[in-house]
Amino acid sequence: MHAITSPEQYLTFTLGKDIYALQIAPIREILEYPGLTDIPMTPQFLRGVINLRGAVVPVIDLAVRFGRGLTEVGRRTCIVISEISGDNGPLPLGILVDGVNEVLEVEPEQIEDRPDFGLGVRPDFVSGMIRLNNQFIVMLDIGRVLLLGELEQLVAAELASQDGSLPC
Repeated sequence: MHAITSPEQYLTFTLGKDIYALQIAPIREILEYPGLTDIPMTPQFLRGVINLRGAVVPVIDLAVRFGRGLTEVGRRTCIVISEISGDNGPLPLGILVDGVNEVLEVEPEQIEDRPDFGLGVRPDFVSGMIRLNNQFIVMLDIGRVLLLGELEQLVAAELASQDGSLPC
């Protein structure tokens, strides 16, 4: 069981037909989908970058990161700006989601341990389950989902797999 003793806030969002939750602390803001600048020769999960008040912010397609297809951009599509730990301090990253739902105040007794299988995502991406009425919401560990070293390795592998030659 988790060691929290007071209520914590979680942002819930949809990805396909599933609902997920992120702890609110690392989230900086939520943007309506502004459109993205594509970056050539990057893995599919790196959908592009946005200009956030003069800063270049990479945007990760969470559906692709979870092994699903590309997120279809719709009227509720949002980018959740979160901060992760980088070598030189906090680093903003955007997370592309189908829609943001609400902020939940979660009591410690509402949190259950994650099952070892059947989540539809890698078990290490999940920190627990929020029991809400008669359903469960998957709590994501954003530090694991957006682990900078792993993302960098995936980008490097994509670049290495391309031979660098230009088409005629």
